[in-house]
Amino acid sequence: MLLFSHSHTAMEAITEGVNNINISDSYKKNRIQVSNTKKPLFFYVNLAKRYMQQHNEVELSALGMAIATVVTVAEILKNNELAVEKKITTSTVDIKDDSRGRPVQKAKIEILLGKTEKFDELMAAAAAAAAEDGENGDVEEHAA
Repeated sequence: MLLFSHSHTAMEAITEGVNNINISDSYKKNRIQVSNTKKPLFFYVNLAKRYMQQHNEVELSALGMAIATVVTVAEILKNNELAVEKKITTSTVDIKDDSRGRPVQKAKIEILLGKTEKFDELMAAAAAAAAEDGENGDVEEHAA
């Protein structure tokens, strides 16, 4: 049970609690856990770019069917010379399946990407181009 003083809001206490949890790095500020939701591919690409700007590297993580999405996101970033592969880890994890009553094994991948030397320069050029497009009223996303 958590007790709060007046100077501590419930949210601060929860945030502090979450920040203090360190179970085998299960919580990382630069980790993106990709799921098989209907989020578009470029949502993850752009989020990964933002994480690399903030932390110099990003860890993409996925289970099962979402692995293909993570690999595609990593490849887009590499092909655009924004990221370099630092480490790839594969494993199998037990996921509790309530419908079957027994754990199901799922494939897991973690891809650690780092910024390329060109990253900041390419991002600055993209931001300048986007600002220019905005002035012309021509806002569209260019797929790689």
